[in-house]
Amino acid sequence: MTTEKTRLPLSEKIGYGLGDCAANFVFQTQLIFLTNFYTDVLGVAATAVGWMFLFSRLFDAVNDPLMGALADRTNTRWGKFRPWLLWTAIPFAVCFVLAYTTPDLDARGKIIWAYVTYNLLMIAYTANNIPYASLSGVMTPDPVERTSLMSWRFLLAMTAAFFVQTYTLDLVEYFGQGDVATGYQLTMAMWAAIATLFFVITFVTTKERVQPPPSQKSSIVADMAGLVGNRSWVVLSVATLFYFIYLSMRGSIGLYYFKYLVQREDLFGWFNGLGLLASLVGILLSKPLSIRYGKLAVFKVSLLLTVACTCAFYWLPTSAPASLIAMQCLLQFVYGVGIPLLWAMIADVADLSELRTGRRATAMTFAATVFALKLGLSIGGALSLWLLSEYGYVANVEQTAQSLEGIRLMMSLFPALAFVVAWAVLWFYEIDRDTEFSLNDQLAARRDEERGLTPSLP
Repeated sequence: MTTEKTRLPLSEKIGYGLGDCAANFVFQTQLIFLTNFYTDVLGVAATAVGWMFLFSRLFDAVNDPLMGALADRTNTRWGKFRPWLLWTAIPFAVCFVLAYTTPDLDARGKIIWAYVTYNLLMIAYTANNIPYASLSGVMTPDPVERTSLMSWRFLLAMTAAFFVQTYTLDLVEYFGQGDVATGYQLTMAMWAAIATLFFVITFVTTKERVQPPPSQKSSIVADMAGLVGNRSWVVLSVATLFYFIYLSMRGSIGLYYFKYLVQREDLFGWFNGLGLLASLVGILLSKPLSIRYGKLAVFKVSLLLTVACTCAFYWLPTSAPASLIAMQCLLQFVYGVGIPLLWAMIADVADLSELRTGRRATAMTFAATVFALKLGLSIGGALSLWLLSEYGYVANVEQTAQSLEGIRLMMSLFPALAFVVAWAVLWFYEIDRDTEFSLNDQLAARRDEERGLTPSLP
């Protein structure tokens, strides 16, 4: 039996993690602030924003697989995926700032502005994030090292999330000096500058090691067919869809919850920040737990415990913010254990596809899953906005009992249902703990044979 292992130096793991740290300056603002920015700052109707989110995903249905195919077929002296981090860093930053810019336009003009800048940001996100995510699948073939790499990735990603969620509103106030629109634009410009620097560091410090089989011929149709015929990829994509519906719905409604129910908007940053610190502790436990019990088992338990904590928010009194913060810390801790595992499992799915089809389509695998991610974000965001409208929400006024009940449900029971669905579909996932290591051994033996090497003994 062959065992192919590539130990990654700590500097490379940190360098790779800084790439997701950079992306989370964008992702976290979308998750937590973008919906409120559109309705309460830019002044676009909630229903219009909801339709914008869903309409934009129709484009991604074509754009994401094309980006995956393009990344898989990129050949440079720096590799397939690393160059995209360098090429997209500045365009990504510019689109980020434009999305949070408030022009002096009428209502229709603002809707058009939102559509154009949001979709430009999503195009830049796709061109940057799909190669970045795919990079983790080719830095090492070792499943244990991949989990370790994902742990560092999300430790640094959650560090960015801590700063974004804790300090964005304070920075908006500081930079804006009473002008919220200017405050948002300048705050995002600062986050964008930091992100650009981190993307460059990731490019410089990482290396691609796992290559496609030498005999593999280029075929987008064959790549897609391999994915559709891979039950584990289908299952993981559906789970990813509902996973990010949860994150989007609960993330986008949090500011409304603190502004109108808790009536302590000043505590919102600390609610997020302390919860994210708890998630960092959970992430640290992810690797040892997955080694002992397997990624799938730990991920499923993490989902169920997160459901229980999320449901508790329906009954917790909003007049006791300390209890809300304590429950958020517990929720983020159990959720944090599962954070690195989803992405490590996607790399395992790419291995399974290569074993069965003889083809390696790392970027296509991640691209198709990223599409499920963005669709989940959009559905979750659209549902939040439509439900706000249905429950009678009106921006920047005292809310009715009905609208307050809708906000409470969207902070608790409604998103919890999405995680229940994600947990349920994972029962059809094929790659358990033993299969993870078997995949690595079989692929290592095949790669040795294709390179004309004698397989190593266990």
